[in-house]
Amino acid sequence: MSNNVTDKRELPKGAMRSTLSGPDLRSGADWLASAPAAVRDRFLSEIGEGGLCALPFLFEFWALPHQLPPEGDWRSWVIMGGRGAGKTRAGAEWVRSMVEGGKPFDEGEARRVALVGETFDQVRDVMIFGDSGIMQCSPPDRRPQWKASERKLVWPNGAEAQAFSAHDPEGLRGPQFDAAWVDELAKWKKAGETWDMLQFALRLGERPRVCVTTTPRNVKVLKDLLAAPSTVVTHAPTEANRANLAESFLEEVRARYAGTRLGRQELDGVLLADAEGALWTGSMLDAARVKAVPELDRVVVALDPAVTGGSGADACGIVVVGAQLQGPPEDWRAYVLADRTVQGVGPAGWARAAIDAMDEFGAERMVAEVNQGGQLVEEVVRQVDPLVPFRAVRASRGKVARAEPVAALYEQGRVFHVAGLEALEEQMCQMTARGYEGQGSPDRVDALVWALHELVVGPAAAYRRPRVRVL
Repeated sequence: MSNNVTDKRELPKGAMRSTLSGPDLRSGADWLASAPAAVRDRFLSEIGEGGLCALPFLFEFWALPHQLPPEGDWRSWVIMGGRGAGKTRAGAEWVRSMVEGGKPFDEGEARRVALVGETFDQVRDVMIFGDSGIMQCSPPDRRPQWKASERKLVWPNGAEAQAFSAHDPEGLRGPQFDAAWVDELAKWKKAGETWDMLQFALRLGERPRVCVTTTPRNVKVLKDLLAAPSTVVTHAPTEANRANLAESFLEEVRARYAGTRLGRQELDGVLLADAEGALWTGSMLDAARVKAVPELDRVVVALDPAVTGGSGADACGIVVVGAQLQGPPEDWRAYVLADRTVQGVGPAGWARAAIDAMDEFGAERMVAEVNQGGQLVEEVVRQVDPLVPFRAVRASRGKVARAEPVAALYEQGRVFHVAGLEALEEQMCQMTARGYEGQGSPDRVDALVWALHELVVGPAAAYRRPRVRVL
């Protein structure tokens, strides 16, 4: 026997799985636990001392079906599952399988790996040092060293994995890799940009690959990835991993969320196309996309300000919309030109961002909701530009009541979108007749609604209002 704790030559790849038979078995461990005592004894004696030492670290033996990479020549493997379904463990073990060789100092298939999470802290605390992370899964003689100053893992065989934050897509410009593990892609704020930069960086080796572990959300980057011909998908609900979860947790979340859309997404791991009863749907927004914008009669910038600052504050919605206003109101058309929403910049920051958007698109007016900030909103804006054309609007009805006439314009095919509005469109698909079902506040949608009320809804109502003849 080898002196190594885990010598992969003792048990060839796939040996544990080839012992099993039947499509319904969940893992080698399940098979061994349910086998007759004589079968278990024979199995354990036949794999030898080296096999016994290696067995706790051979993930193929313990893995659930959705945790094992599919066969074939794929580029992206998406593990889509509910909370606690074992996605993180699967990602960590896949990284191990890519960088490790037969013995601790033997080279594996990959030498340079990117670990990409929403933040650096989440990469470190979940993907690397978490209960199901790389360090916890690695046997002592193969465990990598964490170099905090370089944000890098280094294995005994020289393979390296570097940590990246999805908040900084440009950080991926320059490095190159032959493998990557991406965690919770569907919740990144800059998912599209970061994913694009990663694709350019995956250029080493004969077939660079990426493993994506995520709870599904209705976002463009995930939908595009799933539609790609080079993508393979495995899927499992939370219940699939119930052996490793507290029974009280499963009972509580099922009792509270079973049958709800949130439960289908967070527990069943189902990608929901649109919120139930959504005022806007994905198909409606797909039909609204245009490649070119005609000459416009009016352009406005709508502002839904965040009065408080800081990283935890709501975003400040800033949306640019233009309109063609020739003929009767039913012939008017509106074009959503840009989403310049900002967060964590403070009042002076969002005021500057809104004024910059006006300059960029030649907007004639800024429309701003003042329910929260009152006179302060206009004062902040005028500190940046005293002469800016400004109109304060105050909400007298709820968000849904304001949004419904705007949604009607979309149903009539009178509002169009340019490219690059994914974050706004995601919020729109979560606005329902019952309210907003997304996280936080629909700041982008609020700004969009104010812009279209200013350009189309309000003027159309005034156009149709009967005129009183004074004798």
